[in-house]
Parts: sequence; C-alpha cells; structure tokens
Amino acid sequence: MKHTSASTSAPASRLPRLGIDIGRVLIAAEGAGGADTSFIGGSLQDALDTPPYEGMFEAVGPLVEKFEGRVWLVSKCGPSVQAKSRAWLRHHSFFQRTGIAPANLRFCLQRPQKADHCRELRITHFIDDRSDVLHHLEGMVPHRYLFGPQRKPVTVAGLVLLPAWKDAAALVN
Repeated sequence: MKHTSASTSAPASRLPRLGIDIGRVLIAAEGAGGADTSFIGGSLQDALDTPPYEGMFEAVGPLVEKFEGRVWLVSKCGPSVQAKSRAWLRHHSFFQRTGIAPANLRFCLQRPQKADHCRELRITHFIDDRSDVLHHLEGMVPHRYLFGPQRKPVTVAGLVLLPAWKDAAALVN
C-alpha cells in the first residue's frame, strides 16, 4: 500500500497491518475434504512434507510489500504443533521467500486469544480459515477475510470470502 506523506505521519494504529493464520491458510489442508494439516497427529517429517497452500508463496510476498512489512503470523496451537510449525517455516524458507520478519510470529493456545494479539499489534486486516476466529475480531479488525473452502455455510456477517491465494490481490486494491 502506497502512503502519501499525510498518511505516513498518521498514528501507527492507522497504518495497515496484516495478520495471517498458518494451518489451512499458509499450509495446505490434508486431503480433499479440507481436514486439518498433518501437524496434529503426524510426525515431524509428515509436517515438513506437507506442501504450502497452492499459490501462497506467490501471493504473500507481494502482500508483505503492499503492507510495507507490517505482516504477522498468528496461529492457535499447542507446543508440539508450534514446534512443527516453526520447523515447517524454516524447512520451506518461508521468511526468506516472503519477506515476513521471523520475529513477526505469534502463537496462542486458544482461538479467542488471537484477538489479544490483533489488539496488541493493531492489526487492520486478518486472513483465517475459521469464521469463529474472525467473529472474535469483529469491531477490532476492520477487514476480515475467510480463507479457503468452507465445510459449513458462513453465518458471520462482515467477512470477505477469499477462496484461494490467487484472489489475494483484492486485499490491497
């Protein structure tokens, strides 16, 4: 996002900031039914072998540029999946390939806690595959994007459907 001199002098809370979930957003779901990633019950090698979501690397780098580096990964998972997630990010050279700072990685143990991270980071845009997570961000994060195929009809108002990474350019236009 290009900023004019007036917008760059605005308070930091007004600068666009993007939050992105990891599982079933950056990392592909297991199987055609969209089951969760192999990180939950599989081995470390299973996790490392899980491919990135189709088109993710091609889309995230340009988003990082548009958000001028103000992009964070925010994921809910326990310690074992956190370790596998960190290993996957390293294994796939995620930070080098996208331009996201390695320090911009946040984890929480419960989904509603993503709101705490978004509040602290002043996130303005968030991409997640779960409508319940995005519901917790209502009134705090103005631009909420529901990513990927959904198993149930979407009932949360105010969400923008983002079916695939190829559609992500709409975030910044």
